[in-house]
Amino acid sequence: MPETSDSIDATEDPAHPSVETVEALVRARMAASLGGRRGIVEAAVPSIAFTVLWLLTKDLTLSLVVAGGLAVVALAVRVAQRSTTQYVLNALVGIAIGWVFVRISASSGGDETQQALAFFLPGLISGAVYTVVVGGSALAGWPLVGFMIGSVMGDPTAWHEDRQVVRLCSRLTWLLVAPGALGVLLQTPVWILGHAEIVDGDTAVGIIAFLRYGLGWVFRIAAWGTMIWLLARNATPLTPPEPAGGSAAVGPGGE
Repeated sequence: MPETSDSIDATEDPAHPSVETVEALVRARMAASLGGRRGIVEAAVPSIAFTVLWLLTKDLTLSLVVAGGLAVVALAVRVAQRSTTQYVLNALVGIAIGWVFVRISASSGGDETQQALAFFLPGLISGAVYTVVVGGSALAGWPLVGFMIGSVMGDPTAWHEDRQVVRLCSRLTWLLVAPGALGVLLQTPVWILGHAEIVDGDTAVGIIAFLRYGLGWVFRIAAWGTMIWLLARNATPLTPPEPAGGSAAVGPGGE
């Protein structure tokens, strides 16, 4: 089967994309979101470094500087190699936004633990918004994966004419949103308990980091693996091919 969206046949009927088309698209999106082993490391290491340093030193400034410094070094290497900087920039943006939330917490009188927890708050907010938007698209009957298909088929909405495509795209969309939704569901109570000092702050930070950077990737890999399994299980064109000669099949009793 095709490995990337570049191999999708653009001449295919946009209203009736095949499962092969959907699988090619899903594989391409997975590759783009992961960035390979290097992309995963570049995205995760700065935040992991922040967590470890803060737990060991309780020095927020040092933790943020080291995390940002690691991301800057990775960016410089990418630029020198003339390779994509997308994943490093994502990490830098995440650290920058986290720093803003840390400063807001500090200006509001938050102690060091509350400031450290504030660093993780943007991820919870973005995860919740993503869950609502993407999950809402599936609930509304216009799953996000369908629009992804339409974007490479030349017609953004024609896929919606085929109910089988809509059902398949709905399942894929729920699998796409599941890791983020689970992350928000598990991390938010820990964050609230830590911020309210019901749970020890160090414990809360450690649990959130584990859920996000450890178990979070397990959730993603499981979801993406299920998507590929689902596509492989249905690896036949969604629209049956017309009989030789281009005429429609004749039903029972037809002439």
